[in-house]
Order: sequence, then C-alpha cells, then structure tokens
Amino acid sequence: MTEIEQNSELVDPVVIAAFEGWNDAADAASATVDHLMSVWSARVVVEIDPEDYYDFQVNRPYTGTDERGMRRITWPTTRIAIASPPDLDRDVILVRGLEPNMRWRQFCAEILAAIEELGGSLVVTLGALLADTPHTRPIPVSGTSTEPDIVDRLKLEISSYEGPTGIVGVFQDACTQIDMPAVSYWAAVPHYVAQPPCPKATLALVTRLEELLGVAIPLHDLPEDARAWERGVNELAEEDEDVAEYVRALEETRDTTDLPEASGEAIAREFERYLKRRHDED
Repeated sequence: MTEIEQNSELVDPVVIAAFEGWNDAADAASATVDHLMSVWSARVVVEIDPEDYYDFQVNRPYTGTDERGMRRITWPTTRIAIASPPDLDRDVILVRGLEPNMRWRQFCAEILAAIEELGGSLVVTLGALLADTPHTRPIPVSGTSTEPDIVDRLKLEISSYEGPTGIVGVFQDACTQIDMPAVSYWAAVPHYVAQPPCPKATLALVTRLEELLGVAIPLHDLPEDARAWERGVNELAEEDEDVAEYVRALEETRDTTDLPEASGEAIAREFERYLKRRHDED
C-alpha cells in the first residue's frame, strides 16, 4: 500500500466502493464513484500496490504522457480517496478499483485496514448486473445489508443469493467478519444494451445514495446523458422489429409486476425525494 498524503481526522466517514469487472455491468457502478469523485473534488490518499493482486496480461498498464509531456506508465490498481461534501455532515471515503485477479482475501484485508485507519464507520458497495429489464422504465436498484437495523431503516433486504460471487460479495463478507456495517446497492442494466456506458443506471445508483446519505448529490450532465442514452437505444430498437417486440414484452411484464408499487407509500416517497432536491437546489 502506498500512502499519498497525510490527512486530518475525518468526521464519521461513510465508505462508498465500486470495482470494475464482473460486478460492474456497463461500468455503471464504477462510473458512479467516478461521478462522486468529480462532483465532490475527492483527493486520492492511498494506492494499493498492484503487484500482488493483478495479472498485467489481463489488466494491462497504460502508457501515455503526463501534463509535462513526459512519457509515463499508469498501472491498473485500486485507489482510495477522501471527500468532504459541502451539504453532508460527515466525510466520505471513496474506493475505486479493479476486481483483482488473485489473493482476494488479502486484497480485502488491505483495503479494510486503510478504511479502519481513516475511521470508516459504514461501507456501501455498488454493483451492476445484466437483467431482463426494459430500458424505457426506471432502472431497478436492489439493496441489501448485513445489519438488521439498517435493513429496517432503509427498507432493504437481507441477501438470500446463492451462487458465484465477485469481489463485491467477498468484500461485503470481509466487512461482516470484522463487524463493519455494510450496505450493497445493485443496478439492473438491460442485458440487450450491455455495452458501457449506461448513465441511466449510474443515475439510479446516485439516487439511492442520496436516500442513504440524506443529501442531494450534484448531478451535472448525468440526467441529460441518461435521456440521450435512452433516446439512442430507442432508435436502435426501432430499426429492428424483433428487438422492438422484445422490449414491448419486457415493458408489459415490468408494468404488470410493478403495479402494486403504485401505492400511497411509494408515491409519497417519490414526492419527498423531489421536494428535498428542490429544497437543496434553492
């Protein structure tokens, strides 16, 4: 681990983490952390030494030039940054990296050691998966947690998934082993448009983080990018009747399944979110 700079003590920091790879359909999760790093002017404070965790024939280093025009190699790795959002009464630790090729338990232990040293009190992992969901409807985001009180407060679930997992699942388990409270949000990306980026899924994850943190996160161009993405997929679907028919079938299934959600509680929750954003923007 390479420490980039010394830091003052952080205020009750929440950790938000995402990793490129198997857990990151259309790069939606890693793009969320990229967005947060940008709008919150995050500073990288720790780099994980990639030698122990990455196969450079799989995740190759990148060669380019720096701001002085000098040639340099950028190695694939995982970085930890800190931010102090102006409207949030706590600091944020952002973890952005790649799913490692080896030594996953050691990798998680090293990141958690850095998080504990920085005072992290809650870990939020982000993921994205391919699913049978139409691009014309809101992107579904499922939330789970290891903590029953968080499950109740945020109306999440205790995960019942059984099967292969990626670094997000392993990292979540590593948090449980050291009694670190953890939450995980997963966006469902339409599988027929799996090519990154998917700004609509990134926007959905940002919205769930707003609910968790109780603060409006600057969106910048993200809503317009999401609308442009949807328009582009609409145009592609219109050119292929089979795809268009498939999308209509997904829409019918989704609308039928979601009908019970059009409840007073769901409508009130959406209205409260709208009012909060309007208040924070005024």
